[in-house]
Amino acid sequence: MRYHRIPDETVKRLPTYLRGLLSLSSEHQRISSKGLAEYVAVKPWLIRKDFSYFGEFGTPGVGYDVVKLINHIKQILRLDGVHKAALVGVGNLGLAVLKYAGFKAYGFEIAAAFDIDPAKAGKKINGVTVRHISKLGSLKRRRITLGIVAVPRDAAQETADAMVKAGISGILNLSPYHIEVPKGVKVISIDIAMYLARLPYYMPTTLTAR
Repeated sequence: MRYHRIPDETVKRLPTYLRGLLSLSSEHQRISSKGLAEYVAVKPWLIRKDFSYFGEFGTPGVGYDVVKLINHIKQILRLDGVHKAALVGVGNLGLAVLKYAGFKAYGFEIAAAFDIDPAKAGKKINGVTVRHISKLGSLKRRRITLGIVAVPRDAAQETADAMVKAGISGILNLSPYHIEVPKGVKVISIDIAMYLARLPYYMPTTLTAR
């Protein structure tokens, strides 16, 4: 189901709630908005407001059924199935992504990996065989529609263009470059250095001014 007119900030918080609920599910059958709020560091009223966009999930005075709420959020985010993704760029960052086990909890599987270096082609990493970037067109046949860009800055746009041509409609961009894509293709960018650059602002000046 597609939900319309939902604030983007609400959608951004849903995975946070899901992660918290998955961690709590082994110990709790039910949880209140206050209990979940304390675990995920979000205000209880904001959790209730976010959930209200999608219907009534809990019972006043009783709380939320944890398993049912997990399933509701997965359905909203379309995580109630397996999503296969393709990674382009098997350098240090890409290698770490390939080896990261946390994707499985959300139903993601990196099913393909590509690199421009011919020496990497044919190598198997965490069960995935690396292919040369020239084979990227095979994604359309394999019906893989999610892509992860982990290439240097100067190759990011070209990589994104090739991904879109190969049928990718959702891109997680890990390169420090703002890529442009056609309408209908969604890009989420994460620049680790940019996020790190925010931290000193919140630190005591006695620790940062050196």
